[in-house]
Amino acid sequence: MHRFVTNKQASSRIRTTLGAAWPPLLVAIGCAALARVVPLLSPLLTSLIVGAVVANTRLVRLGALGQAGPIAKTLLRVGIVLVGFRLSLEALAGVGGRGAVVIIVTVVLVFLATCWVGDRLGLDRGLVTLIASGFAICGAAAIAAVEGAIRRRDEDVALSIAMVTLFGSAMIIIVPLAGAGLALSPEQIGVWAGASIHEVAQVVAAASITGGAAVAVATTIKLGRVLLLGIVYSAARFRDGAPGGLDQVAQRKVRLVPWFVIGFVLAMLLRSSGLLPATALGAIDALANVSLAAGMFGLGLGVRFAQLYPLPWRVVGLSAVSTAVAASASLGLVVLLF
Repeated sequence: MHRFVTNKQASSRIRTTLGAAWPPLLVAIGCAALARVVPLLSPLLTSLIVGAVVANTRLVRLGALGQAGPIAKTLLRVGIVLVGFRLSLEALAGVGGRGAVVIIVTVVLVFLATCWVGDRLGLDRGLVTLIASGFAICGAAAIAAVEGAIRRRDEDVALSIAMVTLFGSAMIIIVPLAGAGLALSPEQIGVWAGASIHEVAQVVAAASITGGAAVAVATTIKLGRVLLLGIVYSAARFRDGAPGGLDQVAQRKVRLVPWFVIGFVLAMLLRSSGLLPATALGAIDALANVSLAAGMFGLGLGVRFAQLYPLPWRVVGLSAVSTAVAASASLGLVVLLF
């Protein structure tokens, strides 16, 4: 009898989980389809907005929508693992030593400078960490990876993603135009775009203005930045433990490397093995976009518009500083090394 009850409870939990999973997945699929029509429209941002709209209306009271948050967070982490299949050791090796220097120095400077300036502006520590992570690595995906590991408000997540989208979109136009004005080669513009612009889609869009040669270089450099996600995650986790440093982190028994970051690295190694056909990689890439977008919908459910208005100008200023550091540091390295 006990076994029967346990099995029944397990079946009930499975049905509840599946019921909570379909709203974020449907929204994600719809937003991914919309992005195919309007390529510059990020499905991650669109899903976040849809979730926020639902959360600020009576729609959130409808059945499974109220239970979508936890399962959406799991889908988000699955998406981060799947992003690892976009990377290969061969592509990263093609960046070379000069490219690696540009990537590492830019990421470190952006993260540290953003945290330093944000703290002195008196902004919430969690918000500053999210902006620093997103601007240093890969925009919304990096913010999504870090947000569950630090103390932050739901509104901080929405605000940091909005800043990444706003300033990254502006860089789509600024980088190729400035690169042409400075008489940079397509390779130099590609490296600059990959090292300075926040979202992968934004990098591709900016490099496309220059040409196909720039796109290949820019994408490789950008994915090199994505590879540093685990390091930035650990830095964000350590920063969340301050003051108190490593002792406090150890006392809280924090795992600096979570399962989805380990999965990310394993996915990259599997991609590098050459065992997966191109068709499988294409399907995995599409699934990664859907999983990430579904997770963003769940994050959007925690947003309240009233708490975001008026737009904090200190946050806009911090985002401008972070973007300026990314652009200037990477440009200087590009001119020096390439």
